[in-house]
Amino acid sequence: MREKAVILLSGGLDSCTCMAVAQEAGCELYPVSFVYGQRYDREVDCAKRIAAHFHAAEHLIIETNMDAIGGSAVTDRSIDVPEGDPDRTDIPLTYVPARNLIFLSYGLGFAERVGAAHLYIGVNSVDYSGYPDCRPEFIRQFQAVADMATAAATERGKRIVVETPLQYLSKGEIIALGTRLGAPYEMTTSCYNGGTEACGVCDSCRLRLRGFAEAGRRDPIPYAAGVR
Repeated sequence: MREKAVILLSGGLDSCTCMAVAQEAGCELYPVSFVYGQRYDREVDCAKRIAAHFHAAEHLIIETNMDAIGGSAVTDRSIDVPEGDPDRTDIPLTYVPARNLIFLSYGLGFAERVGAAHLYIGVNSVDYSGYPDCRPEFIRQFQAVADMATAAATERGKRIVVETPLQYLSKGEIIALGTRLGAPYEMTTSCYNGGTEACGVCDSCRLRLRGFAEAGRRDPIPYAAGVR
C-alpha cells in the first residue's frame, strides 16, 4: 500500500517541485492550497492545474482570512509590492506574518484526516527572501509541536514527518531537480504582482529568473515585455 503525502501547494515553482519529489517517492498525493486574501487569484488557478497534472487523490482548497491581519504587500493592497533584491538578507514587505505556521497547521490536520505519513513544504534557506518561517530552525520546532499535537502520533505512534526536500538547494538546483522529475513549470506562477505575465522585477520573479539561468534553462512562463 502506497504511503500518503500532503503537500502545501501554492501554485509556485517550489511547491510544484515538492509534488514531483513526493510522486518520485511513490506517495499518493494530497495537495492543499489556500485562498488567504492574497492580492492575486492566479496562484490558486495554477495549483488546480498542477494537482490535476499529478493526478492528486484529493486537492483540498482552504479559505482563510489572513488579509485581516495585514502588514504584508501580499495581502494588503495599500502596500506596494517592492522591486526585488535577490541578495537581500532583511525581511521584505512581502513577508506574510505566521503564514507557514498557519499553513503547516492546516496541512497537519489534513494529513491526520487522510492518514498521511508525510507533510511536504517547499521552504528553502539558501535562495530565499529573508522569511523567518523558511529556516530549518522553524521546521525543527514545528516538527516537535506536530509530534505532540495529533492523536495519530500521541496515541497510535504514527508520526507525521515534515519533509523539506528543497531546504538546502539553490534555486538553480531546485529547477534542475524538478526538470529531471518532470515538474510542469509552465503551469506555475511566482510573481507577487500576480498578472497573466510575470513582472520580472519583484523578489520572487528575480529569484526565479536567476535560478533558471543557473540551471541553464529558459523559464517557460510569460514575462512582461523587455524583462528577459
